[in-house]
Amino acid sequence: MTASSAGTAPAAEVEPGIAQALLEAGVGLIDAYPKPLTDEVIQAADIVVTMGRGDACPALSGRRYLDWPVSDPDGAPIAAVQDIRDAIDAHITALLDSLPSD
Repeated sequence: MTASSAGTAPAAEVEPGIAQALLEAGVGLIDAYPKPLTDEVIQAADIVVTMGRGDACPALSGRRYLDWPVSDPDGAPIAAVQDIRDAIDAHITALLDSLPSD
């Protein structure tokens, strides 16, 4: 299984508070950088997860779309960013548990 991320309006770099919260969770950020959401990214996906920006996401047929309503962590205090990180982790765990195993 492969996961990738992209944004409808990506920043120039990963925000320091977000990087800190991800590093605390053991997520390596060596090659991480914000990437734009393109039709090609959507075409390569089986499942597209939006986080409150579903209206800005290209909609292509044959894709499963999920919207996880989470707060925007950009500029938020570290405690709020950690809560958002944990909420996204819970959504990911539930999604993975719902997928058929091969």
